[in-house]
Amino acid sequence: MTEPPRFTVEVDYNRYLAIDATSVDAIVTVTATGDAPAATSDALEVIIIDCSTSMSGNKIRSARQATAAAIAELRDGVAFAVVVGTQDARQLYPDRGVARADARTRAEATTYVERLAANGGTGIGSWLKLTGQIADGFAGPLKHAILLTDGQNGERAVHFDAALRSVVGKFTCDCRGVGTDWRVDELRTISSALLGSVDIVADPADLAADFQAIMGAAMGKSMADVALRLWTPRGASIRFVKQVSPTVEDLTGRRNESGPQRGDYPLGSWGAESREYHVAIDIEAGSIDEDVLAARISLVTAGSDDVLGQLLVPVTWTDDTALSTRIARGVAHYTGQAELAEAIQEGLAARKAGDVATATARLGRAVALAAESGNSDTARLLERVVDVIDAPSGTVTLRRSVSDADEMTLDTRSTKTVRVRGAEQ
Repeated sequence: MTEPPRFTVEVDYNRYLAIDATSVDAIVTVTATGDAPAATSDALEVIIIDCSTSMSGNKIRSARQATAAAIAELRDGVAFAVVVGTQDARQLYPDRGVARADARTRAEATTYVERLAANGGTGIGSWLKLTGQIADGFAGPLKHAILLTDGQNGERAVHFDAALRSVVGKFTCDCRGVGTDWRVDELRTISSALLGSVDIVADPADLAADFQAIMGAAMGKSMADVALRLWTPRGASIRFVKQVSPTVEDLTGRRNESGPQRGDYPLGSWGAESREYHVAIDIEAGSIDEDVLAARISLVTAGSDDVLGQLLVPVTWTDDTALSTRIARGVAHYTGQAELAEAIQEGLAARKAGDVATATARLGRAVALAAESGNSDTARLLERVVDVIDAPSGTVTLRRSVSDADEMTLDTRSTKTVRVRGAEQ
């Protein structure tokens, strides 16, 4: 029997508040340890491949190779299926239901994949709906999909939105765009709703390695449906909850009420890993030396009272400014990382709209934040879009010629953060 991971929950915040202060900001670090992946009977993998006409040539050849590489990574006994996406969706392998991975089924599926041809339109909502139906028929808790596309969705927005809403919570999904003709915001919407990732694979030749890495990570997951449960006292409220590491993701709107004065925020599936969350709480002002519990933070199995880890967030009001003005290191760092992601996305949007002044200001701010926080990967991506005159002050000029691939890479990876300097990586 597979052992579930062991979770620890830690918090970084300043417990001392100035008189009349009503805001508490805390960075919550959740760490799962244990190398044993889930039982194979618990896991489902669905690979969704765009086979629209625009995938012709190198793209469809690379998609075949990437899908075969992902299939090869499946552990024996894991349930899987392959979905072909055009203007509609159809199940390529098996005909219906799911197959269990072994030497025979992996070889059969790969044979089917090798025959894939590009012909048709792009209806991503239909792809998601079919994947949702496959997930509905699978009893295990860990359900994950990889979605690959090279183009923009051709469905009416109302149909796509309804399809996406219908599969939220049914499976997690990592999205990849190959080439530069797809829309970052479309795939980000999907990956965000389905608690996955989004990235660009500009060169189709890199697809196989990327798919192999995604599937390898999925095979290491050991627990599904973990949630962050926040209880606050009467008169207090949660201002926001954001994942801030390894990527920025706003979870505020995903709250599910789970009891009096408490709500659950879904965190998706977990393997051996660490993630960090910024929790912002508004409370009623207290008097000097008054102690109040601002929140109780628990890690639970979603939809249950099974507590995996828990901590308290007490606060004390003080007139000692040396205590009340201290800013927790993690809070300062991740506030900057969230602003960095926002500045990049706003700057790129302004650049596309021809607003040079706003684009220069926002991307310049992003350069300064990346330099300050030591986010060297993002700094390098920014240098492909702007000429940096002085990084600390954010003085930049827009490059006249920027490739679509460089711009889209910066956009898709804008939410990737770095840990606090000095913390374990």
